[in-house]
Parts: sequence; structure tokens; C-alpha cells
Amino acid sequence: MTDTDDMPDVQPDFTGEKSWTFKGQSVAARALLPGLHVVATPIGNLGDVTIRALSTLAAADAILAEDTRVARRLAEHYGIRTRIRRFDAHASDQQIETIVDDLGKGAVLALISDAGTPLLSDPGATLVMRAAGRGIKVFPLPGASALLAGLVVAGLPVDRFFFEGFLPPKPGDRKRRLRALADIPGSLIFYEAPHRVRETLADMQAILGDRPAAAARELTKLYETVVRGPISTIVAHFEQEAPRGEFVLVVGAPGAVEPAGEADVEARLRSLIATMSVKDAAAVAAAELGLPKREVYARALLLQGKNHGPT
Repeated sequence: MTDTDDMPDVQPDFTGEKSWTFKGQSVAARALLPGLHVVATPIGNLGDVTIRALSTLAAADAILAEDTRVARRLAEHYGIRTRIRRFDAHASDQQIETIVDDLGKGAVLALISDAGTPLLSDPGATLVMRAAGRGIKVFPLPGASALLAGLVVAGLPVDRFFFEGFLPPKPGDRKRRLRALADIPGSLIFYEAPHRVRETLADMQAILGDRPAAAARELTKLYETVVRGPISTIVAHFEQEAPRGEFVLVVGAPGAVEPAGEADVEARLRSLIATMSVKDAAAVAAAELGLPKREVYARALLLQGKNHGPT
């Protein structure tokens, strides 16, 4: 048996009523088994879509889309004429129940997000849980994923990783969440909006330490960019260049930071003492470098004494 022998969207019962288009050629869309088909769509480049995904979108009774405008662009590009219904984070409980009832009556529905694989930082999870809980078939159609694309270009270990998605937007909540993630023994993957990238990276450096990291933006698109290095290097990069586009941030695991030497501690303290009190400078340096506060404070006092000379 091959991997596609039991795939519902290649059953030989196509009626000839539905199709999609590729390079001007009409392609028959084969009939689907009833249920919810969770379809991965491109994260930027429209070429990053599977044949099975296109056939499924064309053959479904309706497409459930996070943003109908985004879905329509993909559908029009591939000549797909399936009805598109809005299904986003604001969907009511009643709307979800109506969709589940339709599925229970034999509907064939395709669920997509704005980009990539549905359910990841995306509103489709509740629908899938409800459908599965009712015994309705849920079919996965794998494909593009921003978190995996970001991970594979980061240049960091991939044997263990933790996907966090978007951090809380409020600074206090974001810092608390980063502290909770600090000891996870694997690479950490985040999504972030451009207007929060700088402050998020600064919080990561302060709480996680100057770990190796990567900031990937506009993946698969024309202006795809990946900045790699210690978090401090990435922070410095975006101090000079305004962040634009959607970001995937990947941060190395604990222990990936080389222990700070005396020269590193002294250099960081000198920089901080220029703008804050010795006590505050020691607290910030200790958090950044992963050193005991008492030890760093003692060094800061010695450094201050050197700066001022004998009194």
C-alpha cells in the first residue's frame, strides 16, 4: 500500500463538476469524503501549496476562512470557485455549533487560516475539538508552516523545540511568560508583530540571557530576511533598521550562552552605570548575564570606586 492509497481526496468517483486551474489548464477535483478537511495554505509564496490542497479546496462544499479576502486571492489565483465562509477568532459558539451540525449531516468543509497550517496561533482549534468530540472525521492536509520555516533557517538545534506563538503584548505579562519559558531544554519559537519586535527582543535578552537566536521576517516572500547571532546582535541590528513584516523569532536553549568573563561583566556594568544607579545596573547585568545579583553588585561597587578614585 502506498501513502496515498487511503487518501479520501483521490477516490475514483469524481463527477466532473468541480475543478481548479494550473497554468491555464483545468484540473479535475476529485470528490471528498464528508468531514472537516484542515488545509495548509502558503505563508507568502503562492507556489507553496500542494496539489492535494488545491483539489480539496475546489471539491469542498465550502471553505471556512479566517479572512475571506485572503482566501479569495488564493482561490482566484488557482481558478477555485468554491463558496468561502468567514470563520475567525470572533466566531460565536452558535456559529461553531451550526458548522458542527452541518458536518454531522454529511457536509464536506475545508478549514484554512490566513497563512500556513491552521490551528497554530489561529482560531480553528475549537472547531476541530468540537468536531472530533462528535465523532466527525477530521482530515489533515499538511503543508506550509511559518514556525517550521523559521526553525529550519535559524541555524540552531532542532532536535527539541517549544512553540510559544505570540507573547502577551503587555510588558509585565510578557516578562512573566518569558521567565516561565527560561528553563525549557530546547529552542524556543515565537511569532511577533513588527511594532513589538524591538521591545520583545530586549526583554528576551534581559530575561533569557544573550543566547544565540534568529529573527526571520517575510519568509518565502520577496523581502525574506534572516538575522542570526546573539540576541544582543539582533537587538543592535533593529536599532539601526526598522522592523517590517511578520516575524518568527527562534531562541537557543539554556546553556547555549558562554559564561560571561570578568571583562564582559565589567564592560556591561560600565555601559549601564552611565545611565542608572549602581544597584539597578547590577540587577540588569545579573539578569542579562545569568550571574548572582550579589556577586555582580560587589563588582559594580568596585568598578564605581575605580571610576571615582580614592576619596
